[in-house]
Amino acid sequence: MLRQTWRPLAAAAAIGGPAYVYYQYRTKPETFELTVRARGADGKPEMQTRSFPLLPLKVLEARLQQNATSNTHHRPGGIVWKHTTASLASNDPLEDANANAIVTRDDTDPAGPGDFLFFAVMDGHGGYETSQLLSKVLIKAVASKVFALNSASTPASSATGWLDALKSALRLSSPKPSQAASSSPDSDPQRVSTAIVDAFTELDQEILNAPLRVLAGSVDEETRKKGAIPDLSKHPLGLKTMHPAISAHRNLYVAVTGDSRAVAGVWEPTDDGKGVWRVEALTEDQTGRNPSELARIQSEHPKDEENDVIRNGRVLGGLEPSRAFGDARYKWPRAIQETAQLPDLVPTSTGSAGVEGKRETKANKTEGSWAFADENVSAHLIRNAFGGGDEPDLRLRMSIPAPWSRRHRDDVTVTVVWWEEGSEGQPQVISEQVKAKL
Repeated sequence: MLRQTWRPLAAAAAIGGPAYVYYQYRTKPETFELTVRARGADGKPEMQTRSFPLLPLKVLEARLQQNATSNTHHRPGGIVWKHTTASLASNDPLEDANANAIVTRDDTDPAGPGDFLFFAVMDGHGGYETSQLLSKVLIKAVASKVFALNSASTPASSATGWLDALKSALRLSSPKPSQAASSSPDSDPQRVSTAIVDAFTELDQEILNAPLRVLAGSVDEETRKKGAIPDLSKHPLGLKTMHPAISAHRNLYVAVTGDSRAVAGVWEPTDDGKGVWRVEALTEDQTGRNPSELARIQSEHPKDEENDVIRNGRVLGGLEPSRAFGDARYKWPRAIQETAQLPDLVPTSTGSAGVEGKRETKANKTEGSWAFADENVSAHLIRNAFGGGDEPDLRLRMSIPAPWSRRHRDDVTVTVVWWEEGSEGQPQVISEQVKAKL
């Protein structure tokens, strides 16, 4: 009797034992090791090997879609504009920002009917404050300059204050054109390019001036009278502007400061009835590693400084972009830097934009070419950049946590814009927050 009782218990142990080991093995969190720079017990930085959790693919897919959005704009005439945006953080918090606006021309605009389309991606460095500010004001600043081209009373080269122009842009409506104009001034590519450069430069000046106005307000009258510090309310900045590219009417204008890139993808049918994607970069990185930027910066400095202003491809060995908004410590004159007690730096950087306007925006008939875009295209591109179908590689790259991830990948933001034709209907906008496909 006792022997019969032990038989099922022994069988249960024989089955349950391996099952328990298997369960423990399957549920144990996966980890990976990474050598990182951290502070040791003595407080000094050192290289350490640490173990981090290898995140499940399900979690990473949700992270890819966390900041993903998709928008569809049905416009008069049957054209449909579509754009998607996705961001993946490496810094904590994310330092990137983005913005977009589609603005309809006024009924009285000689170039109408039609739209102005604005898309921007901001790559913050040293914090997120400037990129967040630019996401709110950059498009409006550029729009105000472009709209002013059609107004005889407020040409783009006038002394109209940036703030007043910005307020007018908030209405998202262009001024009435000159009655004498036989065609819309904003069809002149050189004038449009100049307007964009002016908008970038003036906005950067406002960013640089703002803290100085605050500082000037805290200076007592006696110190001001003695002239112990320079006049902070009206300091010269001496920013340079780029010569704009010339292009035909209805071209795509691309302006860049820093090393974010604009890329055109064109679907070209092939003889076998299929097709291929042709990719063309529309911008050049504005860094000291770019030979043309290196030559420009060196030409703006004395001979005894030209070989030191760019070190290891960086401005004074520290700043990666040679054109950027803000970064006042690289732009303020020496007297201002001394007053603000900043490191002794020679003004080297600029907020002026490099503008390209050479590529015509041609609509290629690509029936079904976007059929794969059943999810956010931008998130799909980010996924491919970090391994795509190589699941182990994708998981490893995306599982590295902040701040150590910054040595392996930067914040990434992608905006994809395309259009489709032949869809008649009332103008409307469809926006959606993309959900992860789990």
